[in-house]
Amino acid sequence: MGGNPFRGAAYLLRGFSLLTEPGLRPFVIVPLLINISLFTGAIWLLTEQFGQWVDYWLSLIPDWLSFLDWLLWPLFALLVLVLVYFSFGLVANFIAAPFNGLLAEKVEERRRGAINSDSGWRAVLALVPRTLAREAAKLAYYLPRLLVLLLITLIPGVQLLAPLLWFLFGAWMMAIQYCDYPMDNNQVSFGRMRQLLKSRRLGALGFGGLVSAGLMVPVVNLLIMPAAVAGATLFWVEEYAASESAGTDISRR
Repeated sequence: MGGNPFRGAAYLLRGFSLLTEPGLRPFVIVPLLINISLFTGAIWLLTEQFGQWVDYWLSLIPDWLSFLDWLLWPLFALLVLVLVYFSFGLVANFIAAPFNGLLAEKVEERRRGAINSDSGWRAVLALVPRTLAREAAKLAYYLPRLLVLLLITLIPGVQLLAPLLWFLFGAWMMAIQYCDYPMDNNQVSFGRMRQLLKSRRLGALGFGGLVSAGLMVPVVNLLIMPAAVAGATLFWVEEYAASESAGTDISRR
């Protein structure tokens, strides 16, 4: 597997540093407000249901494994956190997709020059059909794999691996979710985008893994969406853009 997970994770940190740049602030506001609204709902839901959900997962463990409850409780607690925040993150990204596409465009302009000089509400409206179609493609990719993971989670014994599998899956989906914005802006197909991420899979997992972890940290999770869009755009520009523009093969570093 190509890429460097630490280099990948660093793109998210660099994305955070871009949020305060004067030229980007207007394009951060709407995704930020959407994130605040939805994650406030996620926090409320966890406050109301967290204990019941963890107890439900523990009830699926066979009696002969009950002596492992002390170990499984934190694992399933992590699983609940990942599921809730990941699910709310998907909804937030679907709603904010046009704004995220515009933010990715503006970040790339600052690094490579203009892609599209339009801005404002007219530009957002022009992005809506294309970005929602891409979000639908992501859901079509995500849902079958989600069902497989849910089935694995219900298999006795294999359940021990469920939290790790969920985290890896969440990391991969977060890489796909956010790297798709700059790649879509550059007419990279959804299938090609996945191939590019696979060519540097460890870097993608490092980036997506830190995004997934950030979703579970209060306050940080409110800023994670615009930071991840900005970081993923830097990832695209520095790891893929030049080779894709030249039509050359993407190889491991």
